[in-house]
Amino acid sequence: MPSASSAGGAALPPDAADAAGTADAAGTADAAGTADAAGTADAAGTADAAGTADAAGTAPATGTADAAGTADAAAIAVIACGALAGHVRQIAAGRGWPVQVHALPALLHNRPGQIAPAVADLAVQLRDAGLRVAVAYADCGSYGVLDEVCSRLDLPRLSGLHCYDVLGGADRVRALLEAEPGTYLLTDFLVRSFRRSVLAELGLDRYPQLWPDYFGHYRRVVWLAQSRDDALEQEATEVAAMLGLPLTIVDAGTRGLERELELLLASAVPVMISKT
Repeated sequence: MPSASSAGGAALPPDAADAAGTADAAGTADAAGTADAAGTADAAGTADAAGTADAAGTAPATGTADAAGTADAAAIAVIACGALAGHVRQIAAGRGWPVQVHALPALLHNRPGQIAPAVADLAVQLRDAGLRVAVAYADCGSYGVLDEVCSRLDLPRLSGLHCYDVLGGADRVRALLEAEPGTYLLTDFLVRSFRRSVLAELGLDRYPQLWPDYFGHYRRVVWLAQSRDDALEQEATEVAAMLGLPLTIVDAGTRGLERELELLLASAVPVMISKT
């Protein structure tokens, strides 16, 4: 992945966010020419889509309740990115799946090299506790390292390069990026947390001169909306205005994530997941 500084040639100040060069939240294009997981990092501790706090920036939520609201020794432990954890909880509850969601900090997307080790450590702990484990991450900027962990530990994971593929559908996201390579993608989580998880993390609140280095190559903002409402649309409009770019809204919903989650859980414990 090209570094954020290489896009514009300016070096970061010494105490600026160390995400430059590694951060998916920087929004730079990855080596395949597609946007990386710019939008997956949520604010530390912000409320997730289900109304509970994802443990972004804190210890994983290892004691979460399953879909029935009680601890279940037979439950599937889902290690989820904090940016998806709320949706995963909500979908599992609606489908009656026996799932425990263990959220890793969403801000790991700013340091994607740390995702695979964090998943591996938590998966071993959960296995030792007698739980079956599935991984609610796409590749998410690990460039295959997460797949190596999943293969070694025999863990299924969500398909796709990043959460945009999971939420918006890989074909649709590919078409959006082919139509305009300079597309900055948003999800509901990134809309809500943009100031903290992107601006503050990248140091743009302290070094505004770096805006062109990070965002100068973008031409539009596309919000893949999961739960669109007037308030969130206003926030998305404000993000696009900060970037000085036009906003396109795609009503993606969560059906894509639900389909992928069903496949994920069925591969972990086929007999426990209803196809209804």
